[in-house]
Amino acid sequence: MNYIPLAARIFLSVIFLRSGFNKIFDFAGTQGFMASAGIPAGLTGILLVGSIILELLGALSVILGYKARWGAIALIVFLVPTTLLFHTNFAEDMQITQFLKNLGLIGGLLMVVYFGSGPISVDGRKDLA
Repeated sequence: MNYIPLAARIFLSVIFLRSGFNKIFDFAGTQGFMASAGIPAGLTGILLVGSIILELLGALSVILGYKARWGAIALIVFLVPTTLLFHTNFAEDMQITQFLKNLGLIGGLLMVVYFGSGPISVDGRKDLA
């Protein structure tokens, strides 16, 4: 049973690692997408760097269970505006799915905020002794 929170943290966070690395390797393309959604071109670079930082550090924090509650909060801070800016065109079925997926991710992250990272984690290592 001790491995279930670890598996959950990994499954919950891997999407943010992938997304963060994709943004790094397609920085210009992501900036273009952000601009096409109405974000002023002068802000896209700053917001994109912030997004990458929140996604990568938040995901690593949750996966490793090091300050996992703070990492989960960082990912929620990333998800709320992202969801509201990019996934509210409910005329498109895919956007409804993306919106609901993000709500599910926020729900899982809220569980980490409430319950913590579990026994197999950097934060929980004292529990294993």
